[in-house]
Amino acid sequence: MAVLPGSVRRTLRSHWLLAILLAAGLVLRVLATVAYRPAIIYTDSVQYLNNMEDLRPDQLNPIGYDFVLKPLVDLGGLTGVVIVQHLAGLAMGVAIYALARRLTVYRWLAALAAAPILLDAYQVQIEQNIMAETTFDLLLVAALWTLLGWGKPGWKRALAAGLLLGAAFAVRTIGLTLIVAAVLYLVVVGSDWRHHRTRLVLRTAAALAGFLVLFGAYVGYIHSETGKWAISGAENQVLYGRTAVVADCAKLPLNEGTRMFCPKEPLGQRLGVDKYAHNHYGDPSWPGPLPPGTTKQQLAQEFSALVIRHQPFDVAGAVVKDFLKGFALSRTTSPDDVPLERWQFQLTYPNLDQPNTTKASQLWGGMDPHVNHDAAAVLRAYQLNGGYTSGLALGIAVLIALAAVAGLGRAKQSGLRSAALLPAAAGVILLLGSAAFEFSWRYQLPGLVLFPLAGAIGLRAILGKDQARPPLGSYPDQTDSEALADFRDRHGVVVFAPVVVVIAAYNEARGIGAVLADMPKTCAGLPVDVLVVADGAEDNTAEIAAEHGAFVCVAPRNRGQGAALRLGYHLAGQGGAEYVVTTDADGQYDNSELEVLLQPILDGKADFVTGSRRLGEEDADSRLRWLGVRVFAALASILTRRRLTDTSFGFRAMRAALACEVTLREPQYQSSELLLGVLASGARVVELPMTMRRRGDGTSKKGPGLVYGANYARVMLTTWWREYVPRTVRFGRKERAPDAPPPA
Repeated sequence: MAVLPGSVRRTLRSHWLLAILLAAGLVLRVLATVAYRPAIIYTDSVQYLNNMEDLRPDQLNPIGYDFVLKPLVDLGGLTGVVIVQHLAGLAMGVAIYALARRLTVYRWLAALAAAPILLDAYQVQIEQNIMAETTFDLLLVAALWTLLGWGKPGWKRALAAGLLLGAAFAVRTIGLTLIVAAVLYLVVVGSDWRHHRTRLVLRTAAALAGFLVLFGAYVGYIHSETGKWAISGAENQVLYGRTAVVADCAKLPLNEGTRMFCPKEPLGQRLGVDKYAHNHYGDPSWPGPLPPGTTKQQLAQEFSALVIRHQPFDVAGAVVKDFLKGFALSRTTSPDDVPLERWQFQLTYPNLDQPNTTKASQLWGGMDPHVNHDAAAVLRAYQLNGGYTSGLALGIAVLIALAAVAGLGRAKQSGLRSAALLPAAAGVILLLGSAAFEFSWRYQLPGLVLFPLAGAIGLRAILGKDQARPPLGSYPDQTDSEALADFRDRHGVVVFAPVVVVIAAYNEARGIGAVLADMPKTCAGLPVDVLVVADGAEDNTAEIAAEHGAFVCVAPRNRGQGAALRLGYHLAGQGGAEYVVTTDADGQYDNSELEVLLQPILDGKADFVTGSRRLGEEDADSRLRWLGVRVFAALASILTRRRLTDTSFGFRAMRAALACEVTLREPQYQSSELLLGVLASGARVVELPMTMRRRGDGTSKKGPGLVYGANYARVMLTTWWREYVPRTVRFGRKERAPDAPPPA
């Protein structure tokens, strides 16, 4: 088997989560291509295909997609079109990931931002359609890259972004709304009216000019072909459908003509926007003979204007209600909405009841439309059983982005507030504009591009620069070696007592003395030694620890609690300790519980014992930390498939050999890495009720709660992937049984 080049292997290791998502997205798209041949042909698909040659602007849909469609059909038929669209979907996922990384978003978070576009079954389904959505989204991603990918944009990039948004408008008319978000971003980003007014005006004007070039050309083309000034060849049927649903005709000043457009159904029993816009307005015989000198389009426009003028809050309320549907937890069809099943994978070929479907398939696809049942069944099962992005998750992403824009957490210093604003504002404005006409789950798909990216940038801004330090190298690294040399200079060759309590301490001079004074000299009849690892302390922590009879190891540089504890484990093991206990230097744990903690190991019932504040007592001083303990315990329980109640309790006991055997790479957020590593090794783990008090002195080194929580989650997930995913699956090596003893 061919070996991948080293550069490729390094790239895959660095971006492994994206690689997994890409592989899964590719599988879904291959299945879709196999399932529906030559492509899924929707009603609008036939209109696009019929208009490729003539490019008539008086059709319901804009002609921008036809420019893309014709060369693709000529080259590869309808199957070639959807293959290119699927490749574009994968490329968009990579582009979103790369843009997020360029904006310093963490790898795992950037991958989550790309996941919806890669894995959402509704996105895959629309790519299998001969429809304009994929082209529109591709232009949208290109515009985001142009504005965000290389720092603050100058006038040239603003001009390019305006041209891209103009092209998006020519593909889908709703793209007109995107220029509002772009201008808002260009006004906000790096704005300093006193010193950069000219630059701000220039780049904003350039974006508008770029957009207006294509916008004006398109409107001019419509006028030259139809004699009408319009932004679309569509009539007013969608606007009529929107206003017909809420029109209170008894209170409107209707005349003979406009009265004909008032629905017969009473308020509260009205049909949906789609029914009035297409079934009614689209019926050539509806609403009957019109007053002389009037047209259907004119009267529908007058009727809609009356409703908007006299019932603005009713119309706005209906729009907002439809807008909020997109943020529902699951995807369902509300009464009278466009049926959701239109955008779901079916077990039979869709739209065969429409006479043009088979004809279009034969003419441009070279075959009768047909379905591979097995592939379609897999896709449908995936889609109907959670294979989509929850609207609630998208809503949370929007709120996170807006919180960053408002300056929550470290966002004010991040330089990313305006970057979070652009995709968030674009998504809200775009989907609100779509809802102003009609709700359809199809119209929600651009949210998969915009909202996850906005949320990822926003979360990165709120958390600030990742405070996590680089992973530790193999023991001993340079700092470990220097610390060990210092220890030998201080103590010579040491043979430790059977029980060694290891305490990592950084600037704990004011609190560590009380902890050491309260430490038992023996435990269950065994002598106890204390080893304090002063982790690059800048105060006299080491001196105070020595005065209280502790062995002291001084690391020359501060690396974090995890690095200090790993050093302590190995030093204790090398000195002959049989059991290692960890506690903190701040007095939060009750030293009198030491014997209780160690007893299960002495009795041969456990290899690793950890206390639990949830099983015991906790004097919590932070609601966020109280919540975090429970959330991370639940996550760890899911990952390890066993019930855990507390993953970050610092009072722990273990066999010294086990402490030295577990792979430890995390210098700071180490407690879950140790626990998950021990569980993965097959060691016997026991939780006991213990007491956790408030910190005795000084301040916590953990940093802001949200930052600590995000990094803690990152370490837990990466440790699970590294250590706990079954090795038989990942490496083909036999896994040790869960109840087997750990290796010596």
